[in-house]
Amino acid sequence: MSTHAVVTMERMPTYFVSHGGGPWPWMKDTFGSMFDRLEKSLQQMARSLAERPKAILIISAHWTRTAFTLSTHPTPPMYYDYSGFPEKTFRIKYSASGSPALAERISALLAANDIAADQDPHRGFDHGVFTVLAVAFPEADIPVVQLSLREDCDPAAHIELGRALAPLRDEGILIIGSGMTYHNLRKLNSDGATPSRQFDAWLQKVLTTTSASERGEQLISWTDAPAARLVHPHPDHLLPLMVAVGAASDDPGTCVYHEDAMFGSITVSSFRFGHVVDRHTAHSQIADRSRGRRRL
Repeated sequence: MSTHAVVTMERMPTYFVSHGGGPWPWMKDTFGSMFDRLEKSLQQMARSLAERPKAILIISAHWTRTAFTLSTHPTPPMYYDYSGFPEKTFRIKYSASGSPALAERISALLAANDIAADQDPHRGFDHGVFTVLAVAFPEADIPVVQLSLREDCDPAAHIELGRALAPLRDEGILIIGSGMTYHNLRKLNSDGATPSRQFDAWLQKVLTTTSASERGEQLISWTDAPAARLVHPHPDHLLPLMVAVGAASDDPGTCVYHEDAMFGSITVSSFRFGHVVDRHTAHSQIADRSRGRRRL
């Protein structure tokens, strides 16, 4: 009787991505090169993973409910949660399947941690989901489950949510928080330049240079950060970061996208939590392990 050893891959990282403005991937004729750097960072996401995700759990700033809520539709429809854009942007399709089984697994994890969660069998992909995934995973061949924010906007509760989700990373599930490090639509101009730069500098320090425990404490008190309430009059676009950080456990944070000229003058960033693994190197290591087992 032969025995097959199980090869353990690197655990999945978590991400917080600044998802840009509206349905930008389909509006390059309007935006020009504004989102080129963001696009490249999202394309790099898939290449930086040691293995293909079994599924994706995404937390979008554009879905808030009384309780945390999971999408359970097996073939999620599209949810065009914007207005004033060209007609073609209301015909966008991202055809990834849902995963009721993953939604049930997440529900069980949350219940085990005394976190109440509902399920929504109708929810479709909003633009915080499909703008990110259509660029990062254009084949749309990985199942996707969406998880809402909670309307009380309690940062500690969202960090705890992330901690409850952390075991998914060892099950091949990629966790993505989709929001923006700057979200003040009334100051999406030169008025936002200095506040966005100040807040981003604070985020860079907290997320990339502090310990995991201090990182969490600082984020819980995010309103004390420089220009915090100018940058985020409402915290919905920052809360997905709390979930990603909670799920990151003790893993280090790295800035994977940064620019200071979005919409002409706004500073924005995206972050990855977890060790970067080159896919080619990872596959070579697996092959080496397999050859080593055959020699035994």
